[in-house]
Amino acid sequence: MTKQEGPPSTPRWVKVFGIIVIVLVLLFVIMKVTGIGGEHGPNRHFSLNGVGNDVSIIKQGIIES
Repeated sequence: MTKQEGPPSTPRWVKVFGIIVIVLVLLFVIMKVTGIGGEHGPNRHFSLNGVGNDVSIIKQGIIES
């Protein structure tokens, strides 16, 4: 009997890269769900109307100087 050859197996670097991507995605999801990452993201710098508080403070400092 001869050994049936199937398609070539996936290279090791592809498997390692896939595992790393899965771990990073899971870490990101866990951080977002639990709130461990803190208040990061666009809402940290911008208010609901699109103007950031940091910008208004800087403008006030320049105008008052």
